[in-house]
Amino acid sequence: MLISDYIAGIIEEMLNAGDGITEVKRNDLASKIGCVPSQINYVITSRFTPEKGYTIESRRGGGGYIRIIRARMTGNEYLMHFFHAIGDTLDESNAAAFIANLRDRSIITEREAAIIKTAVCGSALDKAEPEVKNNVRADIMRHIIMSLMN
Repeated sequence: MLISDYIAGIIEEMLNAGDGITEVKRNDLASKIGCVPSQINYVITSRFTPEKGYTIESRRGGGGYIRIIRARMTGNEYLMHFFHAIGDTLDESNAAAFIANLRDRSIITEREAAIIKTAVCGSALDKAEPEVKNNVRADIMRHIIMSLMN
């Protein structure tokens, strides 16, 4: 098991124990695991992102912490969260993360996920100018999200 997977697992356990909210003291967790604090930062910034349904708050200083909050929302609230998190541009890997989260939360089916992923993949946007591909992908995803709302 990779150290990143191990750290993410510990944070997930903390979130489950804290009913979707936890505060991580970077240095304390790094000491407990036996890694450098920057590894904790890497896991938090790469795995606990808005695209994956998390909000991150941090407080710096001696008593500092990183608060991770798992979004608890209804289907439409979750869709609105994603709608706003997409922004004006969306690359293919972040689009895939949004789609996977919608599927994992049973907002869309496996088949719908595959269709949406195909609609926003790089080859589907080949005719778009390279400098606007990510803008077009974001527009498509926002339209899809709006159509999913009840």
